[in-house]
Amino acid sequence: MVDIFDKINQFTEAKEAMKLGLYPYFRALSDSEGVTATFEGKEVVMLGSNNYLGLTTDDRVRKAAIDAIEQFGTSVTGSRFLNGTLELHLELERRLAKFTGKEATLVFSTGYQTNLGTISAIVGKSDYAILDKDAHASTVDGMFMARGQMKRFKHNDVNDLERVLSKLPDDAGKLVIIDGVYSMGGDIAPLPEIIAVSKKYNARVMLDDAHGFGVTGGGHGTSAHFGVTDDVDLIMGTFSKSFASIGGFIAGDADIIHYIQHQARPLIFSASLPASNAAAALAVIDIMENEPQHVKKLWENADYMRQGLLDAGFNTGNSTTPIIPVIIGEKYLTGIAWAALIEEGVYTNPVVPPATPLNQSLLRTSYTATQEKHHLDKALRAFQAVGERLDLIPARKSARI
Repeated sequence: MVDIFDKINQFTEAKEAMKLGLYPYFRALSDSEGVTATFEGKEVVMLGSNNYLGLTTDDRVRKAAIDAIEQFGTSVTGSRFLNGTLELHLELERRLAKFTGKEATLVFSTGYQTNLGTISAIVGKSDYAILDKDAHASTVDGMFMARGQMKRFKHNDVNDLERVLSKLPDDAGKLVIIDGVYSMGGDIAPLPEIIAVSKKYNARVMLDDAHGFGVTGGGHGTSAHFGVTDDVDLIMGTFSKSFASIGGFIAGDADIIHYIQHQARPLIFSASLPASNAAAALAVIDIMENEPQHVKKLWENADYMRQGLLDAGFNTGNSTTPIIPVIIGEKYLTGIAWAALIEEGVYTNPVVPPATPLNQSLLRTSYTATQEKHHLDKALRAFQAVGERLDLIPARKSARI
């Protein structure tokens, strides 16, 4: 007889990496203030955060969260469907609708739940969802929860999207799901072309812009970047990145949002967003609307680092955003590079299969508006030293710093 726990004894890879000192996950950070952090007693420059605008430690955001705790306490203790809706949630939804350029929004407790709830509410058993192959795991899991059928198309390949759409039944509902900014590669979806092909086959478009808000389109996201917000049917965002909080939201036409509100099980059966998190996100919206210099500085930092890494001889893939992968290839070499960078005082995120294709393991780096040039120069010196030591780049190719 099979024991359901048999698979546990066969899972050895993580323990092997631990023995080698190359296990990077679930290891605690302390004294993190965004630009630097303390990792196991060592100060490191933080290149592994999604705190794109650096607002998690902004005094105004902190005060908004503290004031909300003093007024409402630490939890709402109920779902949005019943006793868990505060006026603060409704105010946040109104502000987000204006910020995204859509009629209405609906706030969930996490970004993951937002995708699960939205997709499972919209995609029925006779419907199809067509996902970019690099779309976020939460959109894939949303389809597992939905009753419809899932199809995939090659990453950012509009011709392959059309190939997939052309084979689907005319009388089936279709939802094309893409990321705006891809969280590993740092590249941007060709949104206008995707919209055009989707309309040709009567498919709706859902944009997961978790990494786009606060980054692209002057902070208003990827659809604003391309000027096509009216042509995107649903836009998803999270608070755990530029909005310096936690939670998620879906934006769209009022009737669509009303439907999701009454059909999304992850919304109906989860406790709602604490008031402190809603208040923090509202404070960030105020800052983004009135202080565009944060987005400008973010891009200056990202462009500086991208050019520095390229000058040193690293492969940064197709990144055009503040997410810049350093592609190593072999996964154990990636772990060795990660550990070596820690010793040099730089924190990155190692990403290996199945999160990347085979032999495409990488160090994911990301940048914030609050980093100063001396932080970036320290990181470039560390990459240069580690790259030469591990034969990842030619020795002394760059004399920039």
